[in-house]
Amino acid sequence: MVRLSDLPEFEAKHLLAKNGVLPGPPAWTAPTKPRSEQKFVIITTAGIHTIGDEPFASSDATYRVLSGETSGANFVMSHASVNYDRSGFQDDVNVVFPIDRFRELAEHGTIGGLASQHYSFMGAGLEPPAYERSVRNLAKLLRRDRVDSAFLTPV
Repeated sequence: MVRLSDLPEFEAKHLLAKNGVLPGPPAWTAPTKPRSEQKFVIITTAGIHTIGDEPFASSDATYRVLSGETSGANFVMSHASVNYDRSGFQDDVNVVFPIDRFRELAEHGTIGGLASQHYSFMGAGLEPPAYERSVRNLAKLLRRDRVDSAFLTPV
């Protein structure tokens, strides 16, 4: 991870300006069933997508759908930040999108199962309100897929 002191002054100021107030109260809810019965979805801001899907562009607030059946070898990263170290992803997709670990949890009965689709955003460049439309749309998809819990990997 890069340190602010290692960045050019303009980039450090840009990042520090993002320490704003969070939009609205937290949306946490208490679980209604044991983890072993919950369906999980993975949501990442690593800017990954399936090979052949539209890459993320700079200041992109949309998301990409990641099939729960896709092998990790079929994901690519188009995260736009030059300050983002991609080496962990290149070694193992599970660093930013722990699909194999969640498959293991489901196999062992630790969780009830996985959603059929997971989601990726590109987490650089925008303030949280810019994502509102995409997140509201995504919430509808998660309800339709009867997802109980989301595992977030903010990258």
